Amino acid sequence: MPLTHLGRYRITATLGRGAMGIVYQARDPLIERTVAIKTISFAGLTPEESGEFELRFFREAKSAGRLNHPNIVTIHDIGRSDDLAFIAMEFLSGRSLREMLDSGVVLAPERIAEIAAEIADGLAFAHANDVVHRDIKPANIMVLDNAAVKIADFGVALLPSASQTVAGTAFGSPKYMSPEQIAGQKADGRSDIFSLGALLYEMLTGHPPFSGDNLNAVLYQVLNSVPPLPSSCNPRLPASFDRIVAPALA
Repeated sequence: MPLTHLGRYRITATLGRGAMGIVYQARDPLIERTVAIKTISFAGLTPEESGEFELRFFREAKSAGRLNHPNIVTIHDIGRSDDLAFIAMEFLSGRSLREMLDSGVVLAPERIAEIAAEIADGLAFAHANDVVHRDIKPANIMVLDNAAVKIADFGVALLPSASQTVAGTAFGSPKYMSPEQIAGQKADGRSDIFSLGALLYEMLTGHPPFSGDNLNAVLYQVLNSVPPLPSSCNPRLPASFDRIVAPALA
């Protein structure tokens, strides 16, 4: 039976499905506002795991909820309904950077610089408030119809998921994950900078800096390889991009 309500929110459409749950469009009847709701399932967890999951979920979501910045998606509410935890956030009209890149669009260097700068502004604000994203990747960057850029999924990256795990660390997309995260070490703001460097590299060259035929091959590349400079893949790029990407990935 289709889901019709989550807490006070009335579900109006399904926006997408991910590894951790479904994203819905919904209506908040109290203030007559359209929101996006990301759900995360408790199904299949033991009572002990469920308790830890819920504690971590609410701690991370509350931490992210205090971030009020034009380049960060605003979190309005968090809650639980049966075996679903949910985050209600601002509804955005636009596309993810992943969707844009997959469509084959070629971004001008000037536009790439604008997008990267807006992501960096959002991350700088988050880091100044002791919040680390831990999962910066094209799918978590929204480019709005008015050209503004927003980082999504703050507070979600540390939550348990069904995605592949290495050294006790949950993976969303290892192509953008920092070496210390792969090694199961503590992530700080520098991990987000590494991921932003990988994302910027893909926008500039058309492919991520680390790749392989399987997960282990990708992880080996992240841990051991130094990718060619962006200008070696696209000679028309200004060399200034090399001086940004190389330190970010160092």
